[in-house]
Amino acid sequence: MNAPSQSAAGAAASAPGTGAPVIGLDLGGTKIAAALFDADGTVLARHSRPTPARDGAEAVLDALAEAAAAVDPERLTTALGIAAAGVVEPRTGMVTSATDSIRGWAGTALGTGLADRTGYPVACDNDVRATAGPELASLMAEAPGRGSLLFVAVGTGVGGAIAVDGRMLHGAAGIAGHLGHLPSPEAAGLPCTCGAAGHLEVIASGPGIAAHYERLTGTGVDRLETVAARAAQGETAAVQAITTGATAAGRVLGGLANALGPDRVVVGGGVPRIGSLYGDALAAAFAAELMPPLRGLVPEAPRFGADAAVHGAAALTTTLPLHHPGVAQ
Repeated sequence: MNAPSQSAAGAAASAPGTGAPVIGLDLGGTKIAAALFDADGTVLARHSRPTPARDGAEAVLDALAEAAAAVDPERLTTALGIAAAGVVEPRTGMVTSATDSIRGWAGTALGTGLADRTGYPVACDNDVRATAGPELASLMAEAPGRGSLLFVAVGTGVGGAIAVDGRMLHGAAGIAGHLGHLPSPEAAGLPCTCGAAGHLEVIASGPGIAAHYERLTGTGVDRLETVAARAAQGETAAVQAITTGATAAGRVLGGLANALGPDRVVVGGGVPRIGSLYGDALAAAFAAELMPPLRGLVPEAPRFGADAAVHGAAALTTTLPLHHPGVAQ
């Protein structure tokens, strides 16, 4: 299956009504990525820097502004979009909830804080929803009238995005799509980072799989790839830890598919890249949950690569409210 061109992914990346370049920023717990996009989606400049995650929200906002300046020193753009970690409410520009991967991030006025530092109007959203934006655009371009998407990113956590009939759902406080906090029987009784227990993230994420391996063996591991290597050598506990996490994810996604009726289901993030053991177990569990009208639906890999988040962030400037410099939150 051929991926859409870079231009298709970033076709909506010019500032509304101007045709001017747009900046896209992707904020994660460890890295900030920035890109300047021309009106046709061509990348004109790139920059990345570490996220000062331990230094607090003000330092992170400063670093984001510096990254924007690095890709556009001549100030060619007239708008900026940011895809950010945490629960982001695009209408208010606020980070309404966040883990401690970025210290003090919850409660940050992301939209106005970044607008004041850069002088640009800013659109903002959760990083996974922004990453799913090019997937939704390609779906609608290929099949007009088919615009329902279920997107999950399985990595250090489990995030997601849901689009129905061409519209990305945001929900109250911007929380729509946080699939990692759906109940999972495989995670029963296990404490979740959100304060509840039994959620998908604690069994299906990379750290969740590694923790399950430790429960099975009494032996800690430094990272998921260690478990994957042992599974490749046939170690029973490693195979069980991986397939349990994958099965949990597949069951939840299958149930959601029955509820939402998506045209496409996309499974991304770092965890699926460990190999077919994970992907096959997830696909089997997903298929087992589907109602008859959906039985031709299969999970797909993302069609866009490392630029998906910054492309999606830039495109936010055409679809979401803009937060302007000097306007109080």
